[in-house]
Amino acid sequence: MKWKLTGRYLLSIVLVVVLIIFINLALAIAMLTAQKAFDVPIFQNHEISPEQFTRNFNKEIITNKQAATISKDGQKKLEKKNAWIQILDENGTEIYGFRNPPNSKKKYIPADIIQMYKYKEINGKTVVYVGEKNINGRQFSYLIGIENENLNRQFISYNNQDIFRLFNIGTIIFLIDILIALMIGYLFSKRLTQPLYTLIDGIKKLANHEFNHHAKPRGLYKNVFYNLNHLADQLKLSEKERKRLDLMREEWISNISHDIKTPLSSIQGYAEMMKDKDYTFSTDEIREYAGIIEEKSRYIKDVMEDLNLSTRLKNKELSLNKKEMNIVALLRTIVIDILNDPKYGNRQIQFYVNQEVIMEEVDEILFRRAINNLIYNAIVHNNDHVKIEISIEKKDHTQILIKDNGKGIKKKEIERIFDRYYRGTNTGAVHKGSGLGMAIAHDIIKAHNGQITIQSEIDSGTSIEIKI
Repeated sequence: MKWKLTGRYLLSIVLVVVLIIFINLALAIAMLTAQKAFDVPIFQNHEISPEQFTRNFNKEIITNKQAATISKDGQKKLEKKNAWIQILDENGTEIYGFRNPPNSKKKYIPADIIQMYKYKEINGKTVVYVGEKNINGRQFSYLIGIENENLNRQFISYNNQDIFRLFNIGTIIFLIDILIALMIGYLFSKRLTQPLYTLIDGIKKLANHEFNHHAKPRGLYKNVFYNLNHLADQLKLSEKERKRLDLMREEWISNISHDIKTPLSSIQGYAEMMKDKDYTFSTDEIREYAGIIEEKSRYIKDVMEDLNLSTRLKNKELSLNKKEMNIVALLRTIVIDILNDPKYGNRQIQFYVNQEVIMEEVDEILFRRAINNLIYNAIVHNNDHVKIEISIEKKDHTQILIKDNGKGIKKKEIERIFDRYYRGTNTGAVHKGSGLGMAIAHDIIKAHNGQITIQSEIDSGTSIEIKI
């Protein structure tokens, strides 16, 4: 895996270099072709070369039987080019000169012309070019010297064997350069890809639930290592929370199974007694047993409804049937219904309000369910003498406060009191139910885009605030 990654990276570098070379060659060929085909001055300007200028200048030479001169246009061209001219006859003797330097010869032998053509014999800034013109069978030669320090001409002589030998040496050097480039590329790619191996190993460990692995952030991938370590910490916390919820879920399922099993046993027992022919029951006894069966069945139904409602609220599958209504009247009705229940008729529940009409859009059934759960929670988890105060007022938001002076709740339990699986069920008469009451109340308030907070102190009581 490591060699494959390094090899691929190294190959990509080589391919990029080769591709760039080919692109540059293609662009150079294309520009040369364009310059030649369309006469576009890409690599040189529009001016003709000195050789071409010299060849074309024979048109400006005017000769007669023994003399020669140049045209006015020719003189202007030479002045513009900062050049001079010497016209020679067949014997190499000067028959005309224009702007030629004082130290120039008046007669040339072939060796002199060759020497001047090959080397800068006049001065270091002048390059001499040679031309000829045939008129009426006579052979005239002319020398044009162009004074331009940027103009150079070099003659190179070479041996084909030397070129072949140089090519071989160049090939060897090229191969050595490739090997050196590969070595440098390998070292560079290994250094660059080494952190990737650590990242890949770290990701594999996370995939295998090994969240204690931490790599030291460094180099080019410093931020990546930092984020990977942060991800490991978050996954570790998530895994810890998942295990905690799984444990709570198992305990909750065990408790609720026990709660359902107990009333089912009662239902089954009374049904078998009533079915047995060996027993003769009076009408009052049958009604008593039927009432117990009805009560236990209703309890199981309530548990199932709580489970269904909690699941739908959690998954946001429950659509609210909101309508505008007076929240004060709704709360007053809830308090009256609770106090009319024979089991709670002697409880101290007080309702405070400073205005009789506070209108809000709520789902009446669900909102009633949430308030009922919160009040019943204050009732069943405290003694019979607990004092419960319920108040409502309108400020920036509608604020409902449910307060008691009961046992209070431990600080570590407040943070988890709205968890679905935090509290197990209890089969006792006081604490019976699904154990989902607080979670359901929280989810209903949240579904109304409201907020619910709880504060409590041991032996001082609990205060629940709702804002909608």
